[in-house]
Amino acid sequence: MIQSSGRPSDEFARRRRQLMRLMGKEAIAVLPAAPVRQRNGDVEYNYRQDSDFHYLTGFDEPESVAVLVPGRPQGEYILFVRERNPEREIWDGRRAGPAGAVSQYGADDAFPIADIDEILPGLLESRSRVYYSMGVYHDFDQRVVGWVNTLRAQARSGRQPPQEFSALDHVLHDMRLFKSRAEVATMRRSGRIAAGAHRRAMRFVRPGLNEYQVMAELLHEFHSHGADISYHPIVGGGANSCVLHYRDNNQPLRDGDLLLIDAGCELDFYASDITRTFPVNGRYTPEQRAVYEVVLAAQRAAFAEVHPGNHWNAPHDAAVRAVTQGLVKLGLLKGRVPQLIRDGAYKSYFMHRTGHWLGMDVHDVGDYKVGEEWRVFEPGMALTVEPGIYIAAGSKAPKRFWNIGIRIEDDVVVTSKGHDVLTSHVPTDADQIERLMATA
Repeated sequence: MIQSSGRPSDEFARRRRQLMRLMGKEAIAVLPAAPVRQRNGDVEYNYRQDSDFHYLTGFDEPESVAVLVPGRPQGEYILFVRERNPEREIWDGRRAGPAGAVSQYGADDAFPIADIDEILPGLLESRSRVYYSMGVYHDFDQRVVGWVNTLRAQARSGRQPPQEFSALDHVLHDMRLFKSRAEVATMRRSGRIAAGAHRRAMRFVRPGLNEYQVMAELLHEFHSHGADISYHPIVGGGANSCVLHYRDNNQPLRDGDLLLIDAGCELDFYASDITRTFPVNGRYTPEQRAVYEVVLAAQRAAFAEVHPGNHWNAPHDAAVRAVTQGLVKLGLLKGRVPQLIRDGAYKSYFMHRTGHWLGMDVHDVGDYKVGEEWRVFEPGMALTVEPGIYIAAGSKAPKRFWNIGIRIEDDVVVTSKGHDVLTSHVPTDADQIERLMATA
């Protein structure tokens, strides 16, 4: 749970108040918890609460529904939760129950989830607008529509159904785009843990190991600090470094190859996302170092564009210029840089964007454009900065560059004066990386 300057629940209460102000007093918001998912047979995936639900409630049990009813005299924040059940709690763990939802999680009212069909239509009645994220959980969509249609069918008897649905995610995700001090502090801790895992991997790697052994070191560091993966790690050696979303992580690491690790952790629901690329044997070859320096220059150029008043695409534009200039100097592209950029020639080697929003989700919510214009950076926005160059075997590049895949990624929060790199505790400078690897 997020730690704030007051009680932990203060942060969630502040968010609920802000959302209800945006909704208005004639509206109601309905949020279901994430369902339990089956992995295979009778084995469930480890439960992870829906990000929007956790953002507003801090309540992380399944089979729950949160309802916000601005201006309701009996209480504006209502939770429907599982009842206490001593027999099931022996098997599955303690439940808060309705009483705990009020005393521990700040609900004004709480009811058993089994009673929702009887109670929720009454809460919907006389509200003009329903805020709900349609299409996320299809089974629950049908229940919400069914409750509204039941009210509409009873309109002649005096019941007043809502007149419209509004996209809750449109309002809520814009709130989530701006991180509070408490959120940034949690993301900073998540970044430190992930940085420690990358440093651990750099000290551990040597020729003859397998990619999955390196992944095990990452996981050990995450779990040792109470964190979990925020996404399946990418641990790609040699040719696998050129596969952007490589997942197998099961190949031997060879002397002379690069190893690209894209791995982050989730701590208290907040993600980190770091990529580093380093030599398996601890020393970059001349070609590897030359490409690496181009990518590092591109990241630094992109960093310089992350500040209030600049737009979302400015860091990418800067990275594209730096990458294209570097590829020309290396002889991998030929021509004038402005024309090569217009033609998209760099995309043969740099085919992805330079970053994405970051927060409770790795690819976090928030619009990248407002209308037709790129979104302008404001303090509290968090993002990744991750240029890369990938030269796969068989490309037009000289053979000595083949199987060089390099990405450098860090997490950044926009501040009032510029930006703050949250993941700077793992080096990006090639000389520093070689020295760190030599201390193993």
